Amino acid sequence: QVQLVESGGGLVQPGGSLRLSCAASGAIFNRVSMGWYRQAPGKQRELVARITSGGSTVYADSVKGRFTISRDNAKNTVYLQMNSLKAEDTAVYYCNTFPINWGGTSWGQGTQVTVSS
Repeated sequence: QVQLVESGGGLVQPGGSLRLSCAASGAIFNRVSMGWYRQAPGKQRELVARITSGGSTVYADSVKGRFTISRDNAKNTVYLQMNSLKAEDTAVYYCNTFPINWGGTSWGQGTQVTVSS
């Protein structure tokens, strides 16, 4: 099982940047793909980006070219660098395995990202 704690969210203006961190614990972290997910008000939770244990990445079309997912296996941490933020990026952001809840992992509290003027 992987336990997850997200951090780094906040309030930013359109065009701004944030870097989210996800601290993970568990013996399986280095073996699994990880993803960043988000849930906007009134919308279903969606996958934003994912990264394999070896560092291969896949992005949702809506964030491609603006967001970068990365991981540091030595620190058991996955990151999401968010640049050129738009109002549409406003959501609670979560990390999880990919596919979700692999090996018994559960959703954490998430971190709120608000992009507003």
